[in-house]
This record gives sequence, C-alpha cells and structure tokens, in this order.
Amino acid sequence: MPGFEVFGDEEKKEIMEVLETGILFRYEFGAQRNDVYKVLQFEKNFANYCGAGFAQAVTSGTAALKVALAALGVGPGDEVITQGFTFVATWEAILDIGAIPVFTEVDETLNMDPLDLKTKITDKTRCIIPVHMLGAMARIEEIVEIASSHNIPVLEDTAQAAGGRINGQHLGTFGQCGTFSFDSVKTMTTGEGGMIITNDEKMWRNMSEYHDHGHDHVINPGGRGGEGRSFIGFNYRMMELQGAMGIAQLAKLDSMISAQREHKSRLRKAASAIPGVKFRTLVDEAGDTATFFAFMMQSSDQCEKVNTVLADNGVAAINFSENTWHFYPSWEHLHKGSTLASSGYPFKEPGGKRRVVYDPDVLPRSADIMSRTLVYPVSIKMSEEQLQKMCAALELAANA
Repeated sequence: MPGFEVFGDEEKKEIMEVLETGILFRYEFGAQRNDVYKVLQFEKNFANYCGAGFAQAVTSGTAALKVALAALGVGPGDEVITQGFTFVATWEAILDIGAIPVFTEVDETLNMDPLDLKTKITDKTRCIIPVHMLGAMARIEEIVEIASSHNIPVLEDTAQAAGGRINGQHLGTFGQCGTFSFDSVKTMTTGEGGMIITNDEKMWRNMSEYHDHGHDHVINPGGRGGEGRSFIGFNYRMMELQGAMGIAQLAKLDSMISAQREHKSRLRKAASAIPGVKFRTLVDEAGDTATFFAFMMQSSDQCEKVNTVLADNGVAAINFSENTWHFYPSWEHLHKGSTLASSGYPFKEPGGKRRVVYDPDVLPRSADIMSRTLVYPVSIKMSEEQLQKMCAALELAANA
C-alpha cells in the first residue's frame, strides 16, 4: 500500500476528461459535461466489482459510516457494537449519529470476537459494526448469524480491506451494507473518498438522498430530480475528480493486491524462524488483501526484544498496543469524554448527566493479543533491497 505507488497514464486520462468538461460537481449540468459522469461510473464499476446491487460514493470512509448508520435508522438512545481495535473513525461516526459505541474484544483474527459479541448485545443494540482491520477479514459469517438471530443489521467497516474475499464473496457484501475508504494510504486511493455498497434498493435510495442534503433523487443519480425532500440530510458528495481517480484505481486493485501478497509471503517465510511465532488467523487466506503482515510473539517481553532487533536494523515494526489512533486503551479523549460542545454532548445529556463512561482496562484479552503482535505495512512496489533488508532483520530477530 498505497495506491499512489501506481499512479500513471490511466489516472491522468480519467482526470483530464473531467477537466475538459469544466464540471467538478457530480450532478446536473448535463449539456456542459458531454455526458461525463465519473462518480456515477465509479459507483457502477465498484458495485459490479464487489457483486453488490448498489453503490453510493461519499467524501470519505468516515462519511460512509455516518451515511450508512443514518440509512439504517440509528440515532440517540441506540447502542452500536464495534471492536476495540479499529481506527477512531468507526466510533466517531457512531457518536456523531447520536448513538453509543459498545466495544468488543478482538481475537487472533485481530477483528471482532464473536464470543464476546454475544455478551455485549442488549435490547438497545441497533447495529453491529465488525471491522475488517489491516486488510483481512473478520469472522463475518459467524457475526452475521449472531446478529440475524437478534434481528440486528450488520454494517461491515471494510475501510482497509477493499478487494478482500471469503470463498470468493467480497467483504462488504455479507451484512446489510459495507463501507470503504479511499484515503491517501489505502490500497486503492482517490486522495479522500469513500463508498457504501448494499443490495437493498431502498437503503441505497435513502443514502443517495441523505448524502445530498435530502434532495429528491427521483431522477438519480445523473440528476437530482424534483424539489421535494422526504427527510433532512447533509453534504457528503464525492466530486468528479475523485470519481475519475477511483475508476482508474479500481481497475488496478487486483494487480495491486497480487503484488502485496507476493511481498507478504516473503516476509512471512523470514519471520517463521522466530521461536514460537504465530501468524494472524485468516478466515480465508486466499481472500487476504495482504495490505499488512501481522505476526505474534509468545509474550510481550519477547515482542519487545524482537522489535528492538528490527529497529536496530532500521526496519522497526508497528506494535499497535502503543498506537494512539487504533487501539481502545489509547483513546484518551474517549475515556475522558472530551468534546467541544459546551453541554458535554455526546458524552453528557442536557443537564450534565453522563451518558456513558469508558474504562480503558475493560478489554484485557485484546490488550494481551495486541501487546504480543507486530505489524508491517506491505507496499505494492517494495524494492528488492528493502525486502531483503526486512527479511534479514527478521532472521536476526530469531535470536532475540
């Protein structure tokens, strides 16, 4: 990762077609744009690629979560279950819609633990958001089965795993909807941008209108339609330049994943020499996007020693237990209930009563797993020199 490594003539061609029209807005201006609708084409291409009925492009992966939650009817008084290892955007979107995030443990998939999920469901649970973290799949079939038994919709946060599959079925198509991010460090990128896929036409229609201030999209998506509005919305529209980038990048996605898999395979072979090493559990190894390589030590002490050797050789790995963006115990602003709102919302109700308190120590199994886990991002055009350097360091770490 990321997709900027393979920017080329394909992206330039798509962008130039937009610039030649002078129209950056995704809707309307039909005469001026010469029937060039890049966002619309990107949506169709992405839905077709994933095997989904409908796709809705938005401004970011975070916006995708917010729009999807709105379309699912989630709001104040509701609880939404997600996992304690994810990017902050997942639970920021839940809070921003007015709901309360509830966090589960992760297991050695580094994704939601279905067993812990069962213990977190209450009569207030309105949605479950498993996250396909670091390019690989959650136990999504088990999670959907649990959710279905409680009649709770599943929203798959697939921000980091575009192109991932289980038995050939694309991640993001197992639940009611799946969200994706195309920001600057994703395997395929539009700089900023996101997508939601679903097979529910009504949900897609609601997302389409909500993301465009609630505008009537009777004639959709090339034109906005009438002037009626069924509900309030907001502005999360993707612009044509992003759509153009998405078309070119999507066409390269499978080849990018293939390159990442080759590089990850070599890293894994080198790391196999480390005594007691375990590798992240993959539900379907053939469907892994190989965006990241994660390997686990027997103890946090061994993990520290191994990473010291790697750092001394100029190739330190990431220990996400020390990362402040992705792991629950490090989200100090969540634990403190920090907000710009003078009322204390969303952590406090009007009048000052605290709505929710988060204890940083409530996910001990996740803390243990993360403290023993090291991660390398896997790039598309990793040089032979860099690969050899990393592999040599991993082999030296076997003596740590």
